[in-house]
Amino acid sequence: MADASAIYPMLRGGRRSRVRRFWSRVPSARALRLGLVALVSLALVAAIVHLARKAERLDPETALALSGKLLAAGNYNAARAQAQSAIEQRPEMIAAYVALARAYVRLGEGASAEGAVMRARATGASPASTAGLLAEAARLQGDSDRALAEAGKAPAGDVDAERARARALADQGDYPAALQRLTALSDRNPSDSRLWSDLGRVRLTAGDVGGAAAAAARAVALDGANLDALVLRGETARSQYGLTAALPWFRAALARDAYFHPALIAAAATLGDMGRYTEMLDATRRALAARPGSGEALYLQAVLAARAGKWDLAQAMLDKTGGEEDDVPGVMLLSGAIDYAQGRYEQAVARFRDLVARQPMNIEARRLAGAALLKSGDPKGALEVLRPIGLRGDADPYALSLIARAFTATGEPNWAARFFDRAALSGSVSSVPFGTDDDASVDAGQMAENPGDPAAAVGYIRALLEAGDEAGALARARAIASVSPGAPQAHLLVGDTLAAESRMAEAAQAYARAADLRFDLQTMLRLVDARSRSGDAAGAAQVLALYLSQNPKSVAARRMVGNLQLDTQDWDAAIPTFEGLRRDLGARDAALLASLARAYAGAGHATIAMTYGRAAYALAPMNPAVVDAYGWAAYQADRPREALQLLRKAATIAPRDPSIRWHEAQVLADARRDAKARIAIDVALADPRFADRAAAVALRAALR
Repeated sequence: MADASAIYPMLRGGRRSRVRRFWSRVPSARALRLGLVALVSLALVAAIVHLARKAERLDPETALALSGKLLAAGNYNAARAQAQSAIEQRPEMIAAYVALARAYVRLGEGASAEGAVMRARATGASPASTAGLLAEAARLQGDSDRALAEAGKAPAGDVDAERARARALADQGDYPAALQRLTALSDRNPSDSRLWSDLGRVRLTAGDVGGAAAAAARAVALDGANLDALVLRGETARSQYGLTAALPWFRAALARDAYFHPALIAAAATLGDMGRYTEMLDATRRALAARPGSGEALYLQAVLAARAGKWDLAQAMLDKTGGEEDDVPGVMLLSGAIDYAQGRYEQAVARFRDLVARQPMNIEARRLAGAALLKSGDPKGALEVLRPIGLRGDADPYALSLIARAFTATGEPNWAARFFDRAALSGSVSSVPFGTDDDASVDAGQMAENPGDPAAAVGYIRALLEAGDEAGALARARAIASVSPGAPQAHLLVGDTLAAESRMAEAAQAYARAADLRFDLQTMLRLVDARSRSGDAAGAAQVLALYLSQNPKSVAARRMVGNLQLDTQDWDAAIPTFEGLRRDLGARDAALLASLARAYAGAGHATIAMTYGRAAYALAPMNPAVVDAYGWAAYQADRPREALQLLRKAATIAPRDPSIRWHEAQVLADARRDAKARIAIDVALADPRFADRAAAVALRAALR
């Protein structure tokens, strides 16, 4: 028989070599070979990892014990994971389900906590022993009625149930009952940190910032691993001191549990207000990793997108919440702003109207609602919603111009002219409260229904002031402050009442007490104004510097700093201050451009000053401060005729403004119009606020 290899050459070299040659000659087969090798390798790696994890997994009893230790140490997510590990290995372990429920309660995840409680009961736990946990789970889901019902099923002395009952009462608005229960509980359990943090949370919700801060401090002192207390301490620090002071408390919570959702949300919001947007975005992403679909995190990401002008992205982020946050005022405002930016004016109107109905004192919501109503062709509706702003002496130019445009659209040119004039002169008069059509008797009735509520007292005290009963208004304001010493609004009431009587030094003291509790923009503005008008310029500057150190992105504070720099003729410092604002706000703010014109003119850069002055004048040709800045820039640019024309116009609009008349006097003196220059100087010197008195006196003496 012939050699088979001669007939079948493929058989030469043996079976193994023939197979090897086959694989080597077929490219696709080579790929298949590599794929098989890779699959085998992956299978081996997976097996090794599985064995390693199995070897590392703690036994159920050890995992359960570790879960308790981690919960006590403030690592709630790790505690949850260990409780779940124990359950996976021993599904009949009742204590593991209870531990899991406690971890979920600490994490604020009510639905998951309820699921763990029900599984514990299905495994054999008694309803009475888990009633307190179920009550807390129900409250976390927003069902205060069910929380109260479940708490009633718990045995006497169940602290979880009592805590849930008190918090549920607070959720229903019954703060006195909630505070009474929590105070009694903390008296009986003075070392229970969670009770103190609950007490602080309810106090803060009720407006008692001072009491909340004290309770939070006590809770942290008792247990530094109480993450709720750390977050609450950060919130009270933010209210009392500012953004920068709050951040370390949120970070302290995250140092114990890097994925604690409430701390991540609080930190993200604070970082955003500080202008640290990259860090804010990172915090929101971690919050979404900790709680997928988190409405709060998605809302904050929508805010970020809106700030960047990415309206479609902002809407997409809000859509992902599934309506979970639709009733939150901030979400309502943002949703309306998105609708307005994208031309959906009717939808914007509906959102803003809902928000104004819930928050009648929300000026921003009223301003946006008025703008949307005008765009939708309803000027009468715009006037209705903007009217309370128009009654304020410190109404902003934009709101006043909206009112003027609405009057124009309704065919009332005389009223339109009045509000256009007020828009041009905005800021020349002091602030007054919201106007009202109610008389004192109506406000007194509202006050009687809420005798200790500073918000309810606002209307009544205002009515007393308008009726000329200053003593009665002050007495009522002080009575409210004595009843609610931890409520900043109560001290603001006292300060506002004293300011209305021009008792600015005393008003400053009341505002300082309010600032110790809530150092926000409005309190800062009041305190700075009161100290300035009472002659304490250094104290006013100190308050402003402190606020800016905590709120470095505050437009109002930075603008105030720039104005102080202008007043002290620190031109080199004023220029970067206002240029920074221009970069953030754009070039459509007439007052800002006028300030830049003043700063550059003072620094000797007349050409740049003229550019900014001209741009400001194009935006607001009837604003006396703008006209003055443009005129002074023209004078510095050696254009005396143009300067005199502009400064005369500014003086005509604001004839008693000392700085405008001083500029006019210098130009008149340079033009050898001595008599008119002397008149302008006399007007300037008649105002005690006029700073350049020595120079004015010297110039007057030099005139013929």
